[in-house]
Formats: sequence, structure tokens, C-alpha cells
Amino acid sequence: MNRKRMRGVYVVEFAITGLVLFTLLFGVLEIGRLYFTVNALNETVRRGARLAAVCNIKDPTILRRAMFNAADNSGASSLIGNLTSANLNLIYLDKDGAVIANPDDLTSTNGFLAIRYVQLQVTNFSFNLLIPGFNGAFVLPVFRSTMPRESLGRQPDANVVPEITPC
Repeated sequence: MNRKRMRGVYVVEFAITGLVLFTLLFGVLEIGRLYFTVNALNETVRRGARLAAVCNIKDPTILRRAMFNAADNSGASSLIGNLTSANLNLIYLDKDGAVIANPDDLTSTNGFLAIRYVQLQVTNFSFNLLIPGFNGAFVLPVFRSTMPRESLGRQPDANVVPEITPC
């Protein structure tokens, strides 16, 4: 075999095997990032439902805290790249699981007094792939957590909602 003619074969072999190797490497990294994101979204809905069950229903910081932000940070999540409060949906449910339309109404039996469960959902969350050549995005399924109501920011003996205090 002529050594001069074989010189380019090694480069071609490395290009083929390197492409496969780096694609697998980036794929493993992306799967790890996807698992992290899924676990963080699960923790977001659990944390947010817990906060909503114990905090005042008019408290604006519930969704911010659920996204792992500070109470005064209204931007995107500091932990999950493109998660915003627009992806979060806080719902108050009655004993049958029906949505309560006006949970702020303290006097109506279809309002505050009917709340038995609190549910937080993450919807329309788009996961962006970072693999070179596969710059796609796909929408993850809905994440939800439902918890029984607790105090909802009210004192047990008081008939009035206290001032909003950050949770």
C-alpha cells in the first residue's frame, strides 16, 4: 500500500467516528438536561401548590416563589431558563373538583368559602434542544399538582382577610 495515498483515510475515518461520538455525547447531555428540567417543573408545581394552600389568595408572590425567584423578581425563572409566570396557572377548586370562578368573593358560597383544593399547572413549556444541527424545540406535557387547602392566608378565628404579607 502506498503510504501517500492512505494519508487522507485516517482523516475520513475520524470524521465519521467523531460525528457519531459527538452526537452521542451531546445526546446524553441533552437527556440529562431534559431530566433536570422535568424534575424542576415537578418541584415548581408542588412548591407553588403548597404556597397557594397556605398563603393569601391575593398574594402576588406565590407564582414568583414557585418559580424559584425572589418575591420582588417578576422575570423569568432563575432556575429554569424560559419558564415565566405566563406558563403557570393557579386554580382554586371546590369539593367536587370544579373550578371556582371567583375565589376572591368572601361572602358567596361559590367563592372563598367553597375552596377545598388548590391546583397549580405548568402549561405550554417549550424545551429547546442545544444539540448542534438539531436546533428544535418541543412542548412538554402539562405538569400539575393539587393539594387540599389549608389557611389560605387567614387566621382561624378571624372573619376578615389579613393584610397581604409575603409568604
